[in-house]
Amino acid sequence: MSNIDNEFYGVENKALGKKLTILVWIITGAVLFLVCLMREVKIELPKGVSFNFLPPLHAILNATAACSLAMAIISIKKKQIINHQRWIYVAMGCSFVFLLSYVVYHFTTPETLYGDLDKNGLISDEEKESSGVSRIIYLAILLSHILLAAVSLPFILLTFVYGFTNQVTKHRKMAKKVFPVWLYVAITGPIVYLLLQPYY
Repeated sequence: MSNIDNEFYGVENKALGKKLTILVWIITGAVLFLVCLMREVKIELPKGVSFNFLPPLHAILNATAACSLAMAIISIKKKQIINHQRWIYVAMGCSFVFLLSYVVYHFTTPETLYGDLDKNGLISDEEKESSGVSRIIYLAILLSHILLAAVSLPFILLTFVYGFTNQVTKHRKMAKKVFPVWLYVAITGPIVYLLLQPYY
């Protein structure tokens, strides 16, 4: 680490880094477990209570995270370390709130299906035919979004931990690989919402 890096980042804290790394894998396991469980378990809400306002919020949070990531990369390229850190905190905060809200929504609300014109929770042959190629495009974006979100989660957290604990070399090396994936996930979130919005 250079003297400039020391000035901005401080001294490495590898001991804290190891503890946080364990926490990263615990959080990842818990999140993946909840995501799998919420497909099978539904919690009935009191009559008149609905979380249908959450999908647009999810889109806003993802869009804000994407913009924050773009600002973070611009800041670091300009050597504006503090600004970079602040934008990353915003992106992490948006992603954290999104994750909590996403889990709550899917535990309490039936899944919205692309092409489900009569909103009965089933896709008939006629509805599938009506949606045509657009359904294939939607599913391709959705599946890539979900897969990359799941795979990248621990590495996003580890990249953050390396930065937080001033392990600059590890942080930079992992960030180069993780950043474009995280940005893709953040951008495709609002796209998925906009494509699915007519069927809510």
